[in-house]
Amino acid sequence: MLGTIVNCLTIIAGSLVGIGFRNGIPEKYNQTIMQAIGLAVILVGMKSALGCNDLLIIIISLALGSLIGEMIGIENYLEKLGNYLETKFSKTSSSFSAGFVTASLIYCVGSMAIVGPLESGLTGNHDILFAKAALDGIVSIILSSSLGIGVMFAAVPVLLYQGSITLMAGLLKPLLVPVVVSQMSAIGGLLIVAIGLNMIREDKLRVGNMLPAIFIPLIYFLIKSQF
Repeated sequence: MLGTIVNCLTIIAGSLVGIGFRNGIPEKYNQTIMQAIGLAVILVGMKSALGCNDLLIIIISLALGSLIGEMIGIENYLEKLGNYLETKFSKTSSSFSAGFVTASLIYCVGSMAIVGPLESGLTGNHDILFAKAALDGIVSIILSSSLGIGVMFAAVPVLLYQGSITLMAGLLKPLLVPVVVSQMSAIGGLLIVAIGLNMIREDKLRVGNMLPAIFIPLIYFLIKSQF
């Protein structure tokens, strides 16, 4: 859990720094910086997505996972949680929910958010999560300078999500063969690309509802191994 705890602390610290700059940075600069970061996020996602050649399982996973996510309404639940926290902690910020949802998805989706906690739980090596912590800290400065304090509260889902993966890593070890991790990372990379697109365009993709797609390869491997 050490790596995840450090990750959460850097998000909080970066958010506090970004909030301090918020009133001192003109809106036009915030928008341009957000778009630039969006392009960088797309690049990170593409690098992860291109690491796997199993296109069929990726396409099926995205379609099936998105269907499941729409049925559950994950995006709506995330927005409701963000709105609830906004009413409790941010009476003056209308962007609280957007900051919370955007940051939560960026921090929790992708290869590092999967492989890092797994590596931490299986071997005790926290290097991947320490690297992710540094990246998330920088991103949190930029996001919170534009979207406010909601970004800081994204540390909570990061703690729950990555912490759960770390704790379950021992039980999942027999299933986490390299091909499965590669497929999960590729799908996560595509969702990262979608997040980047959301940061630079007005028409938003419902990335939250696509999250179950990441775990479809693991479920498929589990079913396949039974026959």
